[in-house]
Amino acid sequence: MSAIDVTDANFEAEVINRSMTVPVVVDLWAEWCNPCKILGPIIERVVDEKNGDVALVKIDVDANPEIAGAFKVQSIPAVYAIKDGKVVDGFVGAQPEATVRAFVDKLVEANQSPADVLVQAGDEEALREALTLEPGHEKAIIALSTILIERGENEEALGLLSRIPEIEDVIRLKAMARLGGEGALSSADATERLTVLLELVKDDEDARQEFRDLLEVLPDRELATKYRRAMAARLF
Repeated sequence: MSAIDVTDANFEAEVINRSMTVPVVVDLWAEWCNPCKILGPIIERVVDEKNGDVALVKIDVDANPEIAGAFKVQSIPAVYAIKDGKVVDGFVGAQPEATVRAFVDKLVEANQSPADVLVQAGDEEALREALTLEPGHEKAIIALSTILIERGENEEALGLLSRIPEIEDVIRLKAMARLGGEGALSSADATERLTVLLELVKDDEDARQEFRDLLEVLPDRELATKYRRAMAARLF
């Protein structure tokens, strides 16, 4: 997840509002600040490892004096942790990676629910327990559905996946489940099947769904684009 550049104009939306659902790390920096350039990549790397459990925003204090004033910035780099609209932690100056990692780990752990902890265990029993606590826990659903699809229990997987929004991972898992757990096809096999289905997509809803599902698991993205255009031409 990339860092978001925040300004005086979007601070409330990207920091205050966002912090109501996920902790936000605010990195205050400036172009002339060499320690900022050392610290910045370290923070980005550590936050990226958290896979969305914490967000990172970067604020150029020279370009955004209102924010700098609100934080009473006297020295940079300055890093703050925001949760529920409030500053909960912070540090000033370039720090070694171990210190940054401990800072971010503490922030994430403080925001974890019991279900989050169970998801980290990763086994089926823990994932099912997590869903007992939080039936709509996105990461638990994706992880458990992956296990079920690998085992051929596709109907249960589809039922779980229907609980959460159709982000990219969910769309692909649904496609795999509808295809019977079929993973990425070879280009040759996919081309053969897609060519057959292309003749049917206009009038056959099942064929149309299978065609779309095959495109989701197709490893050759250029080939997938070619067949998406072909289907569009048939439909419209």
